[in-house]
Amino acid sequence: MSEPPKEFVFYAYTPSVAAAVIFIIAFGLSTMYHLWQIIRSRTWYFIPFVVGCLFETVGYIGRAMSSVESPDYTKNPYIIQSVLLLLGPTLFAASIYMILGRLVRLLEADAYSVISPRWLTKVFVLGDVLSFFAQGGGGGMLTTAKSQDDVKRGENIILGGLGIQVLFFGAFCIVTTVFHLRIRRNPTSRSDGINTPWQPLIFVLYGASLLILVRSVFRIAEYADGSHGALQTHEYWLYIFDAVLMLAVSVMFNWLHPSYVICREGKGSKGRSAISLEDGQ
Repeated sequence: MSEPPKEFVFYAYTPSVAAAVIFIIAFGLSTMYHLWQIIRSRTWYFIPFVVGCLFETVGYIGRAMSSVESPDYTKNPYIIQSVLLLLGPTLFAASIYMILGRLVRLLEADAYSVISPRWLTKVFVLGDVLSFFAQGGGGGMLTTAKSQDDVKRGENIILGGLGIQVLFFGAFCIVTTVFHLRIRRNPTSRSDGINTPWQPLIFVLYGASLLILVRSVFRIAEYADGSHGALQTHEYWLYIFDAVLMLAVSVMFNWLHPSYVICREGKGSKGRSAISLEDGQ
């Protein structure tokens, strides 16, 4: 006889309310600052990043709600934290892709890009959309799982989505590095003539991309290890390799917002002049 399916368990530990509240506050403050920054500078293309920050904030609200329900957890808080924390970084990635495309056009360095700026953002955002839907579908399957087979199926779909994200992010890092090396070796007249911190912005892109890559690899290891593995049965791994890293990404773009370099209205924040760039470019 086959073994009867085991009941799906929401958490293998009691979620920490203190840790959840700390990150609710941290992401909440960063989100509000981002919202103020995009409204002030009208950098509407950065809205997906702010939505990603909001996903992170609400996701930790879900964890806080779960922490006070132990041991009789309900489904809704679990769904909130599981799906939103999984998908938030995908929206970060979409915004990072859009920054590079605009930066290439800003510096009039189309010839230095491995992929034509006309297609650069489209190609990587397409990969991000595929990753988003795969992870969202797998996350939805996990939240409605009634057996270990359902859990395994949902985890495999999430693994596929995370694999797509890592693949496209790895390619993005290569494209960014090649572009940066080429423009440093042979600067365009535009790159020499504008007074904006475009080179520090590239290093912020490097840093944010690396952090999201590390987080995605952690998530792959987490789901590959299974619901009874060490990564899913000890909460601190989530905070070390997801919460802290994604908060760092959010704060990095608070510190050097793309509107300081690229702004449709031609005005930057904090006294830094930005260069106007139309939405379609």
